[in-house]
Amino acid sequence: MTRITILFSAFLAAAVVLLFPDEIKAQNFSLNTSGYYSRDGVDVMAFNDFYPEGHQGGISILMHGHRVASNGDIRFEPTPGQWQPVPKQLSRKVEGERIITTLCFPDSTRHFTGFNPMIYPDVQLVYTVTLEPSGSGFLLTVDLDRPVPEVMAGRAGFNLEFFPGDLFGKPWIMDGRQGIFPQQPNAPLLTQESYVYKSVGNFHPANTPNTDVKHLIGEGYSPFTADAVIAEPYAVGRSFTVRPDDPYSRLTIRAVTGADLKLYDGRMNHNNGWFVLRSDIPAGVTKKAVQWYIEPNVVPGWTYKPVVQTSQVGYLPSQPKVAIIETDRRDTPLAEATIVRYEADGEHVVKKIPAVVWEGNFLRYKYLKADFTGITEEGLYQVRYGDSASPIFRIASDVYDRGVWQPVIEYFLPVQMCHMKVMEKYRVWHDACHLDDALMAPEGNHIDGYVQPADNGTRFKALEPVPGVNKGGWHDAGDDDVRHTTGNECYILTMALEAFHPEIDATAIDQPRRIVEIHEPDGHNDIVQQIEHGMLHDVSCYLALGRFAKGIITNNLRQYTLLGDASTMSDEVPGNDDDRWIFPDTGDGMAHAVNLAASARVLRGYNDTLATHCERIAREVFAKAQAAAQSGRDRPMNRMQLATELYLTTGEAQYFDFILANWNAVTASASSCAWYMARVEKQMEGQEKYREQCEAFRAALQRYRSQLDRQSAETPYGVPYRPSIWGAGWDIQSFGYRHYFLAKNYPDIFAPDQVLDALHFILGRHPGSNQASFAGGVGAQSVTVGYGLNRADWSYIPGGTVSGTALIRPDFPELLTFPYLWQQVEYVLGGGSSHYMFLVLAARDLAGK
Repeated sequence: MTRITILFSAFLAAAVVLLFPDEIKAQNFSLNTSGYYSRDGVDVMAFNDFYPEGHQGGISILMHGHRVASNGDIRFEPTPGQWQPVPKQLSRKVEGERIITTLCFPDSTRHFTGFNPMIYPDVQLVYTVTLEPSGSGFLLTVDLDRPVPEVMAGRAGFNLEFFPGDLFGKPWIMDGRQGIFPQQPNAPLLTQESYVYKSVGNFHPANTPNTDVKHLIGEGYSPFTADAVIAEPYAVGRSFTVRPDDPYSRLTIRAVTGADLKLYDGRMNHNNGWFVLRSDIPAGVTKKAVQWYIEPNVVPGWTYKPVVQTSQVGYLPSQPKVAIIETDRRDTPLAEATIVRYEADGEHVVKKIPAVVWEGNFLRYKYLKADFTGITEEGLYQVRYGDSASPIFRIASDVYDRGVWQPVIEYFLPVQMCHMKVMEKYRVWHDACHLDDALMAPEGNHIDGYVQPADNGTRFKALEPVPGVNKGGWHDAGDDDVRHTTGNECYILTMALEAFHPEIDATAIDQPRRIVEIHEPDGHNDIVQQIEHGMLHDVSCYLALGRFAKGIITNNLRQYTLLGDASTMSDEVPGNDDDRWIFPDTGDGMAHAVNLAASARVLRGYNDTLATHCERIAREVFAKAQAAAQSGRDRPMNRMQLATELYLTTGEAQYFDFILANWNAVTASASSCAWYMARVEKQMEGQEKYREQCEAFRAALQRYRSQLDRQSAETPYGVPYRPSIWGAGWDIQSFGYRHYFLAKNYPDIFAPDQVLDALHFILGRHPGSNQASFAGGVGAQSVTVGYGLNRADWSYIPGGTVSGTALIRPDFPELLTFPYLWQQVEYVLGGGSSHYMFLVLAARDLAGK
């Protein structure tokens, strides 16, 4: 763009303001009480969020009910991924209508250390990002405390990311050039030396574990050095418009000062990348290093279309049935909703029901409730509210009997099985994998939360082979490590078996041959076989190490980010440098032992040798903890759940005596322990010698009930729910699972409603416009793009239950269709899907089925 053109554009903008001041003023954005700019259906946020590695933070732009752009901030790569350095936010303040955020590089708490370590270049920089309304949009200004060093020229810049899932096949314009966002990233490539090899700072904080970054990088491509090969920009210019075809998504950004705008495809060097608009920071500049004018199109009078939220599966006839209707706060609520039933000849209106406003304050919406519990006739139904409608669902006595909880056992757990070849007719989900497990992890800070202390607590030295651990366990989510959550999975499955006795045989599992055949029966209960598979791993690790394992994980980052068949991670030959690393658990092993003690009960009679190992190890852990308690500060609740499971497994007085001797601690901790203690207390109930203990326990339950009611009343969804960056689905499932034991055993204190509310939340009655069931393949609409082993194919694993609707802070619920947002669509072991399965079975049980 020539100087004359720039001057003419500035003159034209000034002329518009002078000639049409009222119209411009009418378009102005203003700060609302939630701390972001809002105008009709457009919201612009400035650092309300800070989760940049998850494409969430910085400057974010929401337009007419969906997030268009996010993560506006300084980065050191044109297209960074989750492993690249992020700034540290120092302050955020509001001055009049301006939001001024101060940030800095580096964040030393993440340099070569932390849950997932990062590598910061040798740059120390403090800067401000100022956002303020201007005309019909915003002026964004970046000021630096010093110029960017020469080594980062062309690397440091201001990025704004655009969500790709809504853009494939859609148009953009850069100055006089046009384009269509492609389904896949396309060449040509731009190659350069990674900054990791040019400039690395010395910012590692003292007294924290260090990361062997050179080893993590390894040979060839590595996410740490992915800036070495990126895509050439699609276009370069001064003015960029995304979605010129759509008034609800049209957004124009102009470079006011500084470098040109460049449009990149971040998926070229990181599969989970987004489209990126960027201006490089010029050398030698501090003030107005970057200045953009951002103009989102506002559709006057736009309001959020009501969303009618129900279960995607349906309801038992006797269940409470309440639709939640999510509406714009500015709407005048309708008085009624309509229940429609579908017959062979079409739809029939059943009745009108009141739509009652929920008198609370939650997120950005107004909520109504429509209770249709009185509808008990079996059939296909829909709830309508104005022009909005729920998904079609069933009311039927067999609504949970097929394809609802079963996919967890039919598909999800078999597919996640490590050390096995998993087949489904024509399909091979993955070959037998990680048969070369494992080498003892060396000292240091690894990835995904794994840290090895100097003393690993075993007889094995660093990188020494640990034999016998290449069996059992499940891959955790899409990361393919076998975590300590393997035992948690077994515990939940055991609770389900003991509470509901479900029968299912849809999978043939051949442990000696390491083969799994989905949809081939073998005469055994699949749930018992899955518990066996999990305990084979935990027990094998204990026998090899003399203690439990925290987990087994890939040893470099290229392996960790592998998508697809996990058997390709290594050569399956033990004792070389592609083997995974094992991390011993250097704690007391109490939580692991709880899982073993419970699992022993259901393994007895199926695999007696394994059951004996489980019980023996659990006893040993308890005995060691008892001995340690004699010589130090005693914390009996640390051992209470293990004592409970050992008592239920063995019936021995020593464990019951321990429980009874510490009953005061039990009642004081009722909110956290009552769910598992209920099985013991019910044995004590009615016996005069335990009357005092039982009365104290019930009094504690009453207090907990009051606390629970207050928390549940904070939202219209009937369960304790305080949204954060991550989807809360797993937490709500965990709550419902634990609450079942209270509702079942103490129906005079706890109603079953919260168990059912937790289930309905997972099955679609949750905040936001995306009503999908969190359980993949379950219900009329479900999340069928998940963060699992097949995420690169934009696919899912049936029965896998995702983390669910996340929060774009402070108040926007979001569930995107995008396979790489772990905070929304990740699967997990040790809860998640198995908790969901438990909730479905609990709903049947509480209804008397």
